Amino acid sequence: MTDPASASASVLVPGAAPALPVAGPRNTDPGRPDLPGRVLLSGIVGSTAYGLAHAGSDLDRLGLFAVPTEELHGLDRPAESRVRTDPDLTLHEAAKWCRLALGCNPTASELVWLPAELYEVRTPLGEELIGIRDSFLSSAAVRGSYLGYAQQQFRKLQARDPNESGTRARAAKHARHLVRLVEQGVRLHESGEIVLRITDPERVRELGERFADRPDLAVDLLARAEERFARPGVLPAAPDRAPAEAWLRRVRAAHYTPPAGHAVPAGDAVAAGR
Repeated sequence: MTDPASASASVLVPGAAPALPVAGPRNTDPGRPDLPGRVLLSGIVGSTAYGLAHAGSDLDRLGLFAVPTEELHGLDRPAESRVRTDPDLTLHEAAKWCRLALGCNPTASELVWLPAELYEVRTPLGEELIGIRDSFLSSAAVRGSYLGYAQQQFRKLQARDPNESGTRARAAKHARHLVRLVEQGVRLHESGEIVLRITDPERVRELGERFADRPDLAVDLLARAEERFARPGVLPAAPDRAPAEAWLRRVRAAHYTPPAGHAVPAGDAVAAGR
């Protein structure tokens, strides 16, 4: 789906969509009813972040938001994700994003490893999240997610009917994802960092074309990746959940509006920065 930021300002990139609303406890923009709560962090992900975009590529945006805390108090839970197209935008609620990141979901994890210029909204709480990004990582989850998603792309290539010419472009995209996931995952396992920008995009495009026509050629790449994942890496066996838990509690405190006539306890007011 990375510069000091002010409390309510957005950082825009050229050609970006209008800034997502971040001021106030909830989205009140009548022109953007699809944007829930307050957006804490968002940016441009996907092929643009990888360096694989071409003239006709879509801009994919990913972000996370906080619902007003009082909406979590009732029987019905607010929606945890909002997805729309034209333009492409996926938003996850803060707690769901943390769960995805603790599982090292490759797409969700991108959000806190973007180059600085690709962020469109970067609030202080979003900045804090970037600062604890290492704590979400763990060796087993990285292997399972990155290698697992790469193998999923491989199965899609195998299932394709080569006689259906209309599926060729999509097959090449699946193949590029396979190569990217393998190489990013192995690098993360061995270095402890998610590096989104691909060093040699033309090589990945070329492999994508070859694997689209000959999926069997990808078998060796996957096998070598499994061998490297089997060696000791630098990541811990389990993520450190404490920073995420503490961050999420700060988010809840900052987005709580007490009922009229009820004061916020002094300790909560300090935690919320009021």
